[in-house]
Amino acid sequence: MAIVLEGGRYGKAEVRLLRVTRDGASHDIRDLNVTVTLSGDVDASYVAGDNSSVLTTDAQKNAVFAFAKTHGVGEIEEFALLLARHFAAFQPVARVHVAQYPWERVRGHSFARGGRETRTATVTCRGEEAWVVSGLEDLTLLNTAGSEFRGFARDAYTTLPETTDRILATAVSARWRHTGALSGGAWGESYAAVAGLLAEAFADTYSHSLQETLFAMGRQVLAKLDGIAEVRLSLPNKHHIEVDLSPFGLDNSSEVFYPADRPYGLIEGTVARDDAPPAGLAW
Repeated sequence: MAIVLEGGRYGKAEVRLLRVTRDGASHDIRDLNVTVTLSGDVDASYVAGDNSSVLTTDAQKNAVFAFAKTHGVGEIEEFALLLARHFAAFQPVARVHVAQYPWERVRGHSFARGGRETRTATVTCRGEEAWVVSGLEDLTLLNTAGSEFRGFARDAYTTLPETTDRILATAVSARWRHTGALSGGAWGESYAAVAGLLAEAFADTYSHSLQETLFAMGRQVLAKLDGIAEVRLSLPNKHHIEVDLSPFGLDNSSEVFYPADRPYGLIEGTVARDDAPPAGLAW
């Protein structure tokens, strides 16, 4: 029997970076969390202690800071592409994941942390090839009506009552693969379009299940945006439990709820074009 190493990879995780662009009294900031992962020619480091092919994770961290200075930070897809292409010179496969935290300008050089979702981008490079996956996390959405859940399978442990009127809430995590490369501000325009369509589909869909809503959200993105090949969605079902106020002589007519943080249902799925180009190393 042979014992072999499979899937060795290493990198620098969660490099926190704040890039300030100063233009007179009006400044601009980019608040990022960057993770680098390298793979492809690292087996000797694992099985023989030979580090000759290992680019240190400290050097990876330093490159993130240096690139932020020399290239600036505009669209996070562009920044991740620059870094991934740099690291791909040291290992066959380089992946860079970037999360951008939202800030809103108060005025001039003053900012307040934004309350919406976190934007993400993941770029994988192998030689001259590159795959870009954009995304978002924690896009929190809630419908106070237009949702039901009934007709489900039952077993000996089923206690959930059927409902024809419930609160439907989730914190969307979504990642989407592009059919081709974009440049400059087009990344930001594409991101805004996808995020808007996801929220609109959630609001406009009469939901028989969160599964149905997930498919409607992905379908709307692909129907409206030719440049998106597939969307992968993860939707936790943020349960809101109607509080029993009868012990206090009060009638609760779907007005007072307890938002339960856990446990929660988790609904996941991929919505794709049947003629989409192959994913390669995108995921």
